Amino acid sequence: QVQLVESGGGLVQAGGSLRLSCEASGTIFSINGMAWYRQAPGKQRELVATITRGGFTIYADSAKGRFTISRNNAKNTVYLQMNSLKPEDTGVYYCNAGVSSGLAYASSWGQGTQVTVSS
Repeated sequence: QVQLVESGGGLVQAGGSLRLSCEASGTIFSINGMAWYRQAPGKQRELVATITRGGFTIYADSAKGRFTISRNNAKNTVYLQMNSLKPEDTGVYYCNAGVSSGLAYASSWGQGTQVTVSS
C-alpha cells in the first residue's frame, strides 16, 4: 500500500509564494509520473503540472511562468514552487503519482493541502 502526504499549503497574500511537497511512502518499486492537481470551490479538479521520472514537465496555461514542478526520485518526493500567486490559485492541491509496487501498478492520491490566496 502506498501513501502520499502533502505539506506546505497555507494562507498567503496575492503576489506571494508557497512551496508544496508530497512524499510517497509504503511498498514502492518505482514511481513514474508525478503531478499536482487543484480543486477550487465548486469546480472540478484540474491538472496544474506533471513531471516524468526523467524530469520532463508539462504545465497548465495558468501555471506557466509562475509555478515550477520538480522531484527527488531518491526521496520519492515531488515539489511545486508557486510564485506570484493570485486569488484564483486558491483551492485544495492534490498530489498524484503512478506507483509500481512490483506486481501491481496504481495511481495514488494524497489527501490534499489547502492553499488560500488573499487579494
